[in-house]
Amino acid sequence: MAEGRGRPGGRSAASSGARQTRRGRPGYDRESLLRVAVGLFNERGFDGTSMDDLARELGVTKAAIYHHVSSKQELLRLATGRALDGLFALVDELDSVPGRAVDRLEHLVRGSVTVLVDRLPFVTLLLRVRGNTQVERDALERRREFDRIVAGLVADAVADGDLRSDVDPATTARLLFGLVNSLIEWYRPHGHIGGPDLADAVATVAFDGLRTRKP
Repeated sequence: MAEGRGRPGGRSAASSGARQTRRGRPGYDRESLLRVAVGLFNERGFDGTSMDDLARELGVTKAAIYHHVSSKQELLRLATGRALDGLFALVDELDSVPGRAVDRLEHLVRGSVTVLVDRLPFVTLLLRVRGNTQVERDALERRREFDRIVAGLVADAVADGDLRSDVDPATTARLLFGLVNSLIEWYRPHGHIGGPDLADAVATVAFDGLRTRKP
């Protein structure tokens, strides 16, 4: 998943969240604090955002923030966990998906699009993690675990004869989720396409291709 021009969850989202919390100042909870923090992290970068910045955005003191979280690292852990937990919830569903390995793979791809749409700021932040801290390294390790699961499904689908065998399964897995992850660069909520239609479009391109079928 890679950094791009769009920066969902940026200034406007962060400012909006801050305005909402200020109405009841200091009446905000950890969830609203987390959403504002993620907006700032996506806008300025995690390293470029200080707790002073977050306090100013919320209109509260740093002490009020520390009532809810122990550090900026904890905010990052909560945010990346929100994205990763959504993905691994899909993995937990795979045993109940009927059909062959390719059907489970398609279920995972479609579900990943839904997670991205529903948790866009959190997924965006996850995809910008580079491993500079232990929290980031832990998140990257969970991403690698997810990638291994995808690659295993691709290999099983190849063995079943449902996917082409002339492309390395790990490469296919990266290409599949490169397609999914690229959505953070341009997808905007409340746009011309909703989550279910977007999942259909990704699955169609990934599994059926773009070329029309001639009779």
